[in-house]
Amino acid sequence: MRADARRNREKVLEAARAVFAADGQDAQMPDIAKRAGVGVGTVYRHFPTKEALIEALARDHFERLADGAEATAAREGDPWALLLTLVHACGERCANDRGLAAAVGGNRDILADVAAEQHRLRAATTSLLERGKASGQVRADATMDDVSMLMCSLAKIADMENDGREGFSWRRFADIAFEGLRAR
Repeated sequence: MRADARRNREKVLEAARAVFAADGQDAQMPDIAKRAGVGVGTVYRHFPTKEALIEALARDHFERLADGAEATAAREGDPWALLLTLVHACGERCANDRGLAAAVGGNRDILADVAAEQHRLRAATTSLLERGKASGQVRADATMDDVSMLMCSLAKIADMENDGREGFSWRRFADIAFEGLRAR
């Protein structure tokens, strides 16, 4: 892909995040093009359908989460601190990518299309979870599903926090919920 085409693709993805965050499933391709500062034909050249654009947003989101999780899992150090670092990085990513939840809207087909990226994220997180268990810091009955539920909850709470809802803080929730994983 030429450098200008790559730049346009990134501008479209960034604009799509913002438009989906504002309009949810009602987001329209011409609005995305306008926000990106490109013609609607450019949007369709990169993403022939709205579903293809949503899939690209989901893939990018989970690739970034997986890359961060793998980098964290590769580090040496205190397993508890590394797992908390991963949870906070996930929360930060969700807080800064409000458009993804609005775009995907529970669409299982889109989520199935990014299964490889989700698998990478789960594998790296499971590795940290098991290291935490082996060190005696994480409760023995904690599962990857517990961590997944925590991470998914962060996205919803970050959305409420971004909407200005009083008393909602994904960071505070993450710290409180994460304590539930600590071995006693």
